[in-house]
Amino acid sequence: MRGRVTRWAAVAGAAAAALLAAGCGPGAKPEAFGRQTAHAEITAAVEGAGLPESGTPGVGGPTPTESAPGPTPTTERERVAARMAACSAGWQYVGPLVEGSRGGFDKAVAALVGEKWVQEQRQVEKLDDKGSTMVGVTLKKRGWTMLARHHSSRQTLSLEVISLQASEDSCMKQFTEKELDLLDGGDGEQP
Repeated sequence: MRGRVTRWAAVAGAAAAALLAAGCGPGAKPEAFGRQTAHAEITAAVEGAGLPESGTPGVGGPTPTESAPGPTPTTERERVAARMAACSAGWQYVGPLVEGSRGGFDKAVAALVGEKWVQEQRQVEKLDDKGSTMVGVTLKKRGWTMLARHHSSRQTLSLEVISLQASEDSCMKQFTEKELDLLDGGDGEQP
């Protein structure tokens, strides 16, 4: 079973991908190290590493405060996702395999370590005999946890997923297990 921090990062990534363009949300406070700074550091690391441009709307684009407000959430799942997006900053690429992107991913992680993100865990898995791999790196900085992932599939459909998703720990603690289940695709979605 996944740990709570890993689950937060995974669920926050899904929520942020859907709602990053919605802005910081109510109750967001400017601070020395917060969502805007985390977003700027992620963006700089990605650009410096030469990773492919994000094709995901609202992810990897404008900084959180530059984003236009999105549609008003109408379901409980959308409301929870909007709250979670306000706790997160991230970048994601999903698309065809890009030559050298694994090296670019490692370079981006190294750049974040250079920005004083502390690498706590690194996991590399060979997924099949065709060269498909998954790399997961957990980094921490000033009350934030980042989950960086690189997944390449060399099966019939060649696909690559690269994501750098940071979430503020204290903000994420406000979510209940039921809310995390709701965002994780579990039961309980209510209109």
